[in-house]
Amino acid sequence: MPTTPTLSVERDPTWDTARWLPTTRDEIEARGWDYVDVIIVSGDAYVDHPAFGTAVIGRLIESQGLRVAIVSQPNWRDDLRDFKKLGAPRLFFGVTSGCMDSMVNRYTAAKKMRSEDAYTPGGEHGFRPDYAATVYSKILKQLFPEVPVLLGGIEASLRRVTHYDYWSDTLKPGILADSGADMLVYGMGELPLKEILRLMQRGVPFSSLKTIAQTAVLLPAGAPPPKNANWEDYILHSHDECLAERTLYAQNFKNIETESNRVNARRLLQLNGDRLLVINPPFPTMSEAQIDSSFALPYTRLPHPRYRKRGPIPAYEMIKHSINMHRGCFGGCSFCTISAHQGKFVASRSKESILREVEEIKQMPDFRGTITDLGGPSANMYKMKGREQWICDECVRPSCIWPDVCRNLDTDHTALLDIYKSVRETEGVKHAFVTSGIRYDLFLHGHAKAGEKQSHERYVDELVEHHVSGRLKVAPEHTSDDVLRVMRKPSFKYFHRFKAKFDAAKEKLGKAQLQIIPYFISSHPGSQAKDMANLAVETKALGFKLEQVQDFTPTPMTVATEIYATGVHPYDQKPVCVARTPEEKQEQRSFFFWHKAEMRGALRSTLRRLGLDDAAEKLLGGGSAKERMLGEQDMNCGGLPPMPRPKARKPWFRGQRKP
Repeated sequence: MPTTPTLSVERDPTWDTARWLPTTRDEIEARGWDYVDVIIVSGDAYVDHPAFGTAVIGRLIESQGLRVAIVSQPNWRDDLRDFKKLGAPRLFFGVTSGCMDSMVNRYTAAKKMRSEDAYTPGGEHGFRPDYAATVYSKILKQLFPEVPVLLGGIEASLRRVTHYDYWSDTLKPGILADSGADMLVYGMGELPLKEILRLMQRGVPFSSLKTIAQTAVLLPAGAPPPKNANWEDYILHSHDECLAERTLYAQNFKNIETESNRVNARRLLQLNGDRLLVINPPFPTMSEAQIDSSFALPYTRLPHPRYRKRGPIPAYEMIKHSINMHRGCFGGCSFCTISAHQGKFVASRSKESILREVEEIKQMPDFRGTITDLGGPSANMYKMKGREQWICDECVRPSCIWPDVCRNLDTDHTALLDIYKSVRETEGVKHAFVTSGIRYDLFLHGHAKAGEKQSHERYVDELVEHHVSGRLKVAPEHTSDDVLRVMRKPSFKYFHRFKAKFDAAKEKLGKAQLQIIPYFISSHPGSQAKDMANLAVETKALGFKLEQVQDFTPTPMTVATEIYATGVHPYDQKPVCVARTPEEKQEQRSFFFWHKAEMRGALRSTLRRLGLDDAAEKLLGGGSAKERMLGEQDMNCGGLPPMPRPKARKPWFRGQRKP
């Protein structure tokens, strides 16, 4: 009996490589092209999804009627054939290290190699170099010296000016100096890139593009900054001055962050040797129409077919059925780079755009009815902005919600709740979860207006009833108010209030199985061992055995990193205690694991040394004779046992909050 023929995997039209931007010479020739306008070189595997910057930029260039190709994870250790295989582009090379800074991607806070590269098939290591954007740019300038190189992405954006590099323990100059690239786009790059492409299509040479907003250039020795009557200039301390005196570097950061958070920012100028770094002010926050247009580009939402036999890409697997509803974050947390890269002001998508993406997800071959996240950098900032724009125009606060929620900030959750309802009621959607971290201070502050308060009460109930998969992520980060002030996070009393509301909603709605998963950081500037001991006692009293924890990692362009690098707070120059040695870091981290039998003796001796006998009793109880003996040995010999391996936080991807 004849059987019905089936389409082989190789011939499945879902995986037709013509649906992706070309990555090889064969794919270019299959399109009938005899040249390419732009080649993007990326440290990540090519995933054609709006959460991956390479795909967004590539599709944007394509939408302007230009020919674009992608070289992903090129081999930089052989004869450089990957960099040469597509030849030279007509306009420029675009270079990015990927969705993460390459050093954060490759190394832990202890400067050890990570066990997984989340942006590589199979999670394999070895497919990107350290300081990838610099390495790629240098190679391209060596091979194609006449072709402009344009840097973009997280690594370039956050290293655009003199910055502290934790992995070399040095102050490095702006990345344009080390990389030899011709220009840098910082932040979310759609608007500056469109302007670059518009001018180049009109015949303006790349070398003349010096006054485009949200770009940076390094001018030759003696060249004056280009004239622009619309911008004021602010002169930063030079790179050499920063090297000589790190407090001047700290002062620089304060001014850089202030300008980043202003509606009408000034142009920043910094001497680097005898060359002048010019950082033009950013574009205004994207309008709803502009951000919608970025998400409306024709993504396949899938990794390139070339990876199908190499294993899943972990970062993609985590977000493939999720929806990013907005960009930007006005939280201003000291350890987070979201506002430095995406901006302080929130750009929200329209409801129509979000629901269109729901329909696109439904068409994905492995969709089974669950939207894994309706969120953003913080899950519940959608559509939030100042009531009176003129107040925002004058504001220079780094955060709209610290040290308290701004009275001009509209924290109404109604629009967000409307999205939740529409998505969960969409035919074919069984579940629509919220797995981005939420900011509970946005619905617990004390000066909300009547309509806001109603939405706040509804938010917790609807979240618990419909949108928690089992575990809800929140990020109190610490329990000590002194440490939280350095972190720019709300008092831990807000977490107590949130937990009480969450537990009450669980009981009312019959959802006893739901859990809160709090995120905490050890060794953050300002945190001492006694603070971590208090954290352990408080979280134990609340019934938590912590899983989502991490040691503080200094990353470029955060307040906490500048404190780590200089020992003083950049805003007031006052000293801040910092845990720097491996022993100090290990001691703080050990308090996360008070419930591990192998840690109890060492923790008891630490608490005794700190004079915290009451904390020892609350945390560890009386203890066995063997445990007390081990504690005495630890006091005599020093040192702590090796750290247990915690459940690591999932990697940050473009558009998700970095805890």
